[in-house]
Amino acid sequence: MIDIITVEVVRGALEYAAEEMGIVLRNSAYSANIKERMDHSCAIFDEKGRMIAQAEHIPVHLGAMPLAVKSVLKEFKEFSDGDMILLNDPYNGGTHLPDLTLIAPIFFKKELVGFVANRAHHSDVGGKVPGSMPGDAEEIFEEGLIIPPVKLFDGGKLNEGVLRVLLANTRTPEIRKGDIMAQVAANKIGMKRVQRILEKYGLDTFRDCVDEILNYSERRMLSEIRKLPKTRVSAEDYLDDSGSEDKPVKIKVTVQINENNIIFDFTGTDKQVRGPINAPFAVTLSASYYVLRAITDPTIPANEGAYRPLIVKAEKGTVVNATPPYAVAGGNVETSQRIVDVLLKAFAEIIPEKIPAACQGTMNNITIGGIDPRTDKPFTFYETIGGGFGARFGLDGIDGIHSHMTNTMNTPIEEIEKRYPIMILKYSLRPNSGGLGKWRGGLGIERVYKVLTRAILSVLGDRHKFPPWGLRGGLPGAPGEYIVIRKNGETIRLGSKDRIPLNPGDVVIIRTPGGGGYGNPVERSRDRYLEDILDEKYEKEFVEKYLS
Repeated sequence: MIDIITVEVVRGALEYAAEEMGIVLRNSAYSANIKERMDHSCAIFDEKGRMIAQAEHIPVHLGAMPLAVKSVLKEFKEFSDGDMILLNDPYNGGTHLPDLTLIAPIFFKKELVGFVANRAHHSDVGGKVPGSMPGDAEEIFEEGLIIPPVKLFDGGKLNEGVLRVLLANTRTPEIRKGDIMAQVAANKIGMKRVQRILEKYGLDTFRDCVDEILNYSERRMLSEIRKLPKTRVSAEDYLDDSGSEDKPVKIKVTVQINENNIIFDFTGTDKQVRGPINAPFAVTLSASYYVLRAITDPTIPANEGAYRPLIVKAEKGTVVNATPPYAVAGGNVETSQRIVDVLLKAFAEIIPEKIPAACQGTMNNITIGGIDPRTDKPFTFYETIGGGFGARFGLDGIDGIHSHMTNTMNTPIEEIEKRYPIMILKYSLRPNSGGLGKWRGGLGIERVYKVLTRAILSVLGDRHKFPPWGLRGGLPGAPGEYIVIRKNGETIRLGSKDRIPLNPGDVVIIRTPGGGGYGNPVERSRDRYLEDILDEKYEKEFVEKYLS
């Protein structure tokens, strides 16, 4: 029997190897989106394609990455030392086109022992709008360059042709090349760290440790599942619209808890739509993995073993298991959030004191691109903006934070104004946006941009029509708002998925949703309300309106 202390040492070394990959990727990157916002994720797999370790990066990336590795294993029957396989095809292991995944085999004494993988969101991969996130796309070809699994490096030699094709299809080739080479550097450090573990413990011990690491996570997950009531509960929630048709899009789930597994069945979800909110199955799987960890014990090591007891059923041709050539850019960033919301709504009936009210439920994707007058070259600015976290039993929600499927930082104002022809006029929490309750929802954010050149604005968000719901009598959070104010004073309200040309001097206002409240608002103490008002979380008149 393998020594449990050795197993834990190997597990810790693998997990930190993934973390170190992320450090190298961030520090080496060219773009603000990766260097500042840390929009990237790293993981390690064994030779069978089983995820054995991951860094604490972005849930929507990490949960979907195993399908990328399986796609590579299916495509390539043999690997050479020095290979690196690039892909972004959402229908072949990817999530959406801006997420470029780079996977490299690990060899030890000429034997394949595993893979390292990283995924990073590139701020432009072509398509109909700068930033490659069009809110009105109807098919995937409008969203950018599609890359099936292909060797970027073959036996250590760069495939110049593949790189040239990629760079010819982006508005910012120099930055793209820099970010790709940062991904290469990240994989190299991951390979080196895994090989060092193998040198210390040997291949047989390493493989025994990997099996026990996965089995340990499975045992702990099964233990948590067996604590849950054996029941069957359904819930549904809605996206505002498809981006091309003004009609709500329903996501439905039935959660069934058995002795040895949990089933998430999305039967009853709407069919795929002509718009960018369709999610490939990898994204649905990723959101399901996230919720499973959130409602059990997040300290369970995140690897394939932890997810063995979960069965996800999603009918092909629906918005949670889309098929080509439907657009998917928003499926990764918006539909993933709504999948989480609907699953948590179901679990609120099962373990009510453990589930928060709805968080903002959107990533508020903002892309602005055009020609920078300072350089006469194209620029593409992309970021997502945080909002309110839902209130929980015994706790207020958190203000101005990314939640659930995203886990990025913000882009510092100084970085934006240095890199792009954009000024930030305001960046603050949004008063009155958190849903009232015995425990209040977190506040959304207001971010105001002034563009200094002609540009295209594309927004891809949600929760403008269906605000984040409260629980146990708590009120919903404020819905989101996207507004453009022309230099001449004209005010234009945008949809949650929209595209509009901008002129120099135009102002873009992004107001993100607040989190839902938890519990009856009248049960919140007068002192707590007074503190909220003094802290400028709420205006006095706003509170009195709901409590009078």
